Formats: sequence, structure tokens, C-alpha cells
Amino acid sequence: MGIQLFRHNEKAMELPINIVVMLVVAMVALATLISIIPTPTKEMSVFVESTGPAPGDLQTGNSIIVSSTTAQNPFTVSSEVRVTDKDGNPVRNANVILKGLGGVASNTTDINGATVLTTPAGALVRLDPNQNEGTMDLKIIADGFYDYEKKDAIMIVKTR
Repeated sequence: MGIQLFRHNEKAMELPINIVVMLVVAMVALATLISIIPTPTKEMSVFVESTGPAPGDLQTGNSIIVSSTTAQNPFTVSSEVRVTDKDGNPVRNANVILKGLGGVASNTTDINGATVLTTPAGALVRLDPNQNEGTMDLKIIADGFYDYEKKDAIMIVKTR
């Protein structure tokens, strides 16, 4: 019983060749998977149609004026947003997020590309006592589109 050396064993050469073949097959499979992942190719147009301190009190534009007493207490912010592609077609099922000043709201667009965002009771907006104004940011994510982010999309101003 002697020691068998690999140089005299023809099957030992099959191992490195099998590894190389498996690596090539794996790379081709990975390249195929990556090529079928859709890349975002379109840009969105986003319009803040109206905003207000309550869902029933929406005013045209992206600014909300609140009294000094309302601003110091947590309050609701509502905003109607419309999302379209560059040709004006509605973008449906886009995730829309509004956040800032301690508040956050999210919703998805309907078949017309529109949604109403309202901060829920646990995520209300508030201006600090020495703060006369503040802003909220808007982020929109939709399949097949580049993500949209707008800093200071909604302005909240406290009256004196």
C-alpha cells in the first residue's frame, strides 16, 4: 500500500476543469438575470395641487398658513399630489411620502395618478415656539421611473 500521487491520477485533472466550466456557466446565468431586470428609464412630473391644515380645508398651491396657536400644537397636514409621466399620462401605484417637522404621511396614487396625503394622529406636524416657518419634503417611488425627491416641497408659515 503506497501513497498514490495526483500526477499519476488522470481524474485529478478533471477537478480544475470542472471548476472553470461551473464558473463560466454561473457567470452566464448571472449576466442573464441582470439583463432581465428592468431599469428605470422615465422621469416623472409631480404637481402639488393643493395643501391645507386638514383634509377638508385644502387650498391651491403648496403653502399652508397656520395661526400661532395652531402651530405650537401638533396639527394635521393634508396635500393633494398628482404624478404623471413626461407625456402627461398618469402614473398609477406610485408610492408618495411626505415628511418633515415631525410629521409623515404616505399613500399610493390611483389610476388617475392622484393621491391625498394626510398626516395621521401619531405623526402630526408641529412648529417650535421660536419657529415661524418650516418645510416638508416629498419623495415618490414608482416602478419603471427614476425616484423623485423634492426638498421643501410644502411650506408651512405661522402667522403672528
